[in-house]
Amino acid sequence: MKKFIFVVILLFSIADASAQVVKGKIVDATTSEPIENAKIFESVSEVAVFSDSNGNFEIEIQNISISLKISALGYLSAKYEGVSDSVLTISLIPARENLSEVIVNGALISKTLQSTPAAISILTSGDLQKKDDFNFAQVFNTVPGVYVNQGALNTTKLNIRGIGARSQYSTNRIQAYFNGIPLTTGEGALTIDDFDAEAISKIEIIKGPTSSIYGAGLGGVINMYAGNAEINKTQIGISSQVGSFDTNKKTISASHGTENTSLFASFSDLESDGYRENGSYKRQSGLINANVFTENGNKLSFLGNFTKLKAFIPSSINENDYLNDPEKAAFTWGSSKGFESYERGLLGISYLHHLSNSLTNLTNLFVNFRDAYEPRPFNILKEERVATGARTRFNLKVDIFELASELSFGAEYYKEWYNMQTFENLYQDFEDRGSVLGNILSNNEQDRSYANFFGQLNLELSKKLNLETGFNVNTTIYSLKDLFVQDEIDQSGDYRFKTVFSPRIGLSYEIEKGKNLYTSISHGFSTPTVEETLTPEGQINTDLKPETGINYEVGFKGNWFNNKLYTEVALYSIQIENLLVAQRISEDQYVGINAGKTNHNGIETTIRYNFDLSSKIGIQSYFNTALNYFEFEEFTNRDIDFSGNTLPGVPKSTLNTGFELNYGRNFSFYTNLLAVGEILLNDANSLSTENYQVLDIKARYDFKIFKNLESNISAGINNVLDEKYASSVLPNAVGFGNSAPRYYYPGNPRNYFVGVGLNYVF
Repeated sequence: MKKFIFVVILLFSIADASAQVVKGKIVDATTSEPIENAKIFESVSEVAVFSDSNGNFEIEIQNISISLKISALGYLSAKYEGVSDSVLTISLIPARENLSEVIVNGALISKTLQSTPAAISILTSGDLQKKDDFNFAQVFNTVPGVYVNQGALNTTKLNIRGIGARSQYSTNRIQAYFNGIPLTTGEGALTIDDFDAEAISKIEIIKGPTSSIYGAGLGGVINMYAGNAEINKTQIGISSQVGSFDTNKKTISASHGTENTSLFASFSDLESDGYRENGSYKRQSGLINANVFTENGNKLSFLGNFTKLKAFIPSSINENDYLNDPEKAAFTWGSSKGFESYERGLLGISYLHHLSNSLTNLTNLFVNFRDAYEPRPFNILKEERVATGARTRFNLKVDIFELASELSFGAEYYKEWYNMQTFENLYQDFEDRGSVLGNILSNNEQDRSYANFFGQLNLELSKKLNLETGFNVNTTIYSLKDLFVQDEIDQSGDYRFKTVFSPRIGLSYEIEKGKNLYTSISHGFSTPTVEETLTPEGQINTDLKPETGINYEVGFKGNWFNNKLYTEVALYSIQIENLLVAQRISEDQYVGINAGKTNHNGIETTIRYNFDLSSKIGIQSYFNTALNYFEFEEFTNRDIDFSGNTLPGVPKSTLNTGFELNYGRNFSFYTNLLAVGEILLNDANSLSTENYQVLDIKARYDFKIFKNLESNISAGINNVLDEKYASSVLPNAVGFGNSAPRYYYPGNPRNYFVGVGLNYVF
């Protein structure tokens, strides 16, 4: 009997010894962010558990060895086998081929792209890799509904759904953030071409009015995210790419990742003589992105970016020069050797804190600056801009009326100090010397600040129907200090735009798994820029009002054939009031007026199809289109009624198609065809550009030199068909004296590039 009891006790002891609880954490391999609701399946016992909001899990196993299968929405499945004597950290790689399952981080409440009731496009680091390394901004042309006007590497003007198309030189009416730090200035201007594709991990573009989330931003919002280190990997990489027009770029990057830290840094040096006269370009840019994680999922982040630029400006040319001498610079810009130069930086720190299992807070503090000098033919501009601010957001998961819901609320404050001086340009008095600084013409300090108070509620009305509703309240104030006393005119004072309330409501309905219908109504607004608020005498036009608009939208997002085919269709109508128009008053000078109403109607489609030709050959194809019908509903300018006419400066249609061919893990071949429809050049609709098509190709080969040293070589051709086209236009150009109007910025002819890269993994 004693022997029997001993055997029983021994067996229970052995069983108890073999049973153990394994603890671990599931994180994103590229961002180190915790992954919630990842499924952890133990193969032997067939027990499954799910990770919590911090990515943590516990699972009991009966054997000493571990055999786990991990899967999560939007990620490639992974396996872990081995023996555990500590807490596991398992990283999952985002699934590029299943676009609909990508998590949208730019919304107040993160959801999958599939279930978000809005038109959102995602650009991954893989998408950025398909282009050359010189011209980051061109990647936005692959997004349906977005069009890039680019006169040169430093003259990029984006418009989303036609909003911003009438801007003269830069992007406005679009909000943008980099890791939560505002890139758009307090006046609404945006420079997107200061950044490098190598430093970016993902871009999200939310199209249409997004004021319920971000305040001013009638066209939409662009959220960019910096590169990150891979977990448990230290590496350093260098790359060089050379191309036509004596263009070359050198980049160095380094990263170090552990279970609790991520450090990524990059530096690039880009130079080009440019295709056109007076078109040389030089830019240096550096970025640091650091993250520290704690066991309970809290995260402290730091971001720093610095850019130094000097870029000469060829400006626009008339039709005769465009057709016969496109390399030519505008005469006045060539004679003055006009250029822009600046130093620009941004610094930000953020902290994500899990106050409980259901309540989190994310707070960002930031400061950015820009010090610029720009000789133009009509004057020389000196600018200094410093901005600082904060944004905080709380997210709470709670049941409301027994319905699963999530609430988000918070506030944002932005303060900007802007100093602007203009001087005479005496280039005509000093032959062949270029621009020469003369007497001061104006001296103004304009300070601007805004505050946003926002909230959003997501309700799960049923397993298939989700409601999303939100609002934003914005107050914007600005003041002017007229420091120029010679003209004896002083309009110094404080001014305020009326408080703007921007609501939004959206519904998403799952027809069946992987197929969703959605609809939304949202309000948006944009305030006038500094240049638009100033009269020709440099005084503030206090009568200007913000542009406002309401967006009505319906759409469909669907997966087919086991997620091999993804389709998306969006139909929208945006009615805009108090249209801000740049009215030309002299050579290259404009003032702003509120001139009427526009209707922006369109349809956007996205089709992606992935298939395998063999076990080694895979193809990812895409087909994106936008059909636009943008018109003036009411528009009278200089006593001329343009009501019913089509909005100039934006294509009537765009098509972007191509494919990525992969052979194993080593060779990739990319093609991209951009077809652009007619662009009207003036409000009278009497002039227009012709349709054009630009075909780009690129090939890349990755290989290992030895175990820890990886290398790649690449080569490509832009504008393979050598198409003559206008890469940007200046709407409503006016000729002065005997000169013809300068509408056109010529696009680059056929050009080539080759590159090589090395990456060492420690």
